[in-house]
Amino acid sequence: MKRSQDNRLFNLALASIFASLTAAGAQISIPLGPVPFTLQVLIIFLAGYLLEPRWAFLSLTIYLILGAIGIPVFANFSSGVGHLVGPTGGYLLAFPLSAFLISYLRRFNKILAGAVGLGVIYTLGWLVLGIHLGNFQKAFKVGVVPFIGFDALKLLMALYISTLVEKRVNLREVEE
Repeated sequence: MKRSQDNRLFNLALASIFASLTAAGAQISIPLGPVPFTLQVLIIFLAGYLLEPRWAFLSLTIYLILGAIGIPVFANFSSGVGHLVGPTGGYLLAFPLSAFLISYLRRFNKILAGAVGLGVIYTLGWLVLGIHLGNFQKAFKVGVVPFIGFDALKLLMALYISTLVEKRVNLREVEE
């Protein structure tokens, strides 16, 4: 196999691993109203910090496709397209773009990259939740505010974990 084929296979394997980690993170779920607390955002930060932009995007797209076709990867082992168009669909649909932006922007400032990625998740999630609730102010109160502290902590955890991983494994050495 050529080096570029090896690189693509390696990156596809990494993207698949992060899709699996996102599914696992979804199962650590604490209901907080219409939007559950999960560890998915931690995995999105890690995908963004450790994978190249297109592979970070692909990892979360794989996750969404698996859930949409009926594999129970969403919170509480659920699945189906209904999750993508339901009250929490905006959060889910923002995941690939968030991971892409974190990965792309990390070269400038990792904390800012994480904040931008989180902002994308909050914004799209809040908009879709607001449409479903018919009240954008309530959507912000129940779909954004309760998560800010938890997600800031996840960002710091992801920074720490990604720094440790990068010291031990050079994932960018296999870029195409």
